[in-house]
Amino acid sequence: MSKRNIKVRLINLNKKITRHLPILSGPPKNHCLQSGLVVLQPKKSCGKHSTENYEELLIVLEGKGKVEIKGQRSFSIRPNVAVYHPPHTEHNVFNTGKEPLKYIYIVTKVV
Repeated sequence: MSKRNIKVRLINLNKKITRHLPILSGPPKNHCLQSGLVVLQPKKSCGKHSTENYEELLIVLEGKGKVEIKGQRSFSIRPNVAVYHPPHTEHNVFNTGKEPLKYIYIVTKVV
């Protein structure tokens, strides 16, 4: 591990956001972890995408929705549920509720 001048940080998640708030974005502020807070309004999705050479963890904070994974069944999501996506997983997150769906994603490159 390189000896960059990386420091402990406190990140306020109570900011008013409409769609996406980056939490960690990789170098130079941290080693390789990327994360963000997402708020999806009712009937909206984050958009179909692939994890490529990354693995991803979603942690649902508020609302309800579903995760569709290419070639697999859909998963219902709600608060206190985490969803792991291995590398090369095409997926999409949908808000199926009447309130905003709020979740944190955490992504890191597979070495």
